[in-house]
Amino acid sequence: MITDALLDWLRGPGFWAALTFMILGLARHLAITSWGLVRAYRRAGDRTLPVRQLWTATMRWMLPVGRLGRRPIYGITTFVFHLSVIIVPLFLAGHIALWRNGLGISWPAIPNGLATTLTIVAVGAAVAIVVQRLATPASRALSRYQDLAIPLLVVVPFVSGFLVMHPAYNPISHQAAMLLHVASANLLMFLVPLTKLSHMVLLPATQVVSELAWHFPPDAGSRVGEALGKANESI
Repeated sequence: MITDALLDWLRGPGFWAALTFMILGLARHLAITSWGLVRAYRRAGDRTLPVRQLWTATMRWMLPVGRLGRRPIYGITTFVFHLSVIIVPLFLAGHIALWRNGLGISWPAIPNGLATTLTIVAVGAAVAIVVQRLATPASRALSRYQDLAIPLLVVVPFVSGFLVMHPAYNPISHQAAMLLHVASANLLMFLVPLTKLSHMVLLPATQVVSELAWHFPPDAGSRVGEALGKANESI
């Protein structure tokens, strides 16, 4: 059948093409970010990096504790969404079995009950993120189309995977749910290096670049004055 052939292709060449594109795309991002880091370091007047401060800043962005501010619900929702999105694909027993059968590598899996709970959490958190962004005028003004579409797109493989694992709740055929699950997962891998999803990998490096960018070269002030045509004017 055409559906069986398509599913086999998505599980085989389609999956490896998506995975390769994601890895190469992220590697490109890391290379560009690393080059920006080298340039910022060479131009910095103060080349001393506050390692502890950078580590703290990175952890604050990854964890909502200490930076919830006026939007604690949004901070917690975002945190549990990211946590669920990372844990379920990596530690689901069925996914690990695919890696073991394909490459002979494996790692400990989480219980299926926990995977189901985190799947439901991911779906609920994604919807809550979109609703909160639309409900808050400031967030709505700053949100782009992809900021609203990506969280909903991310949950498609979670919803379809839930239907595959729980046939009693599946209103469509098992084959259709599996096809949707694999196709949407492959699409997300393609989108990772093309969208804001890449920040999960790039965040630590961008923190270092941001820190170095503020360590201006010793002659930065005079160069700014020359660029503005006010080199000889007093401050």
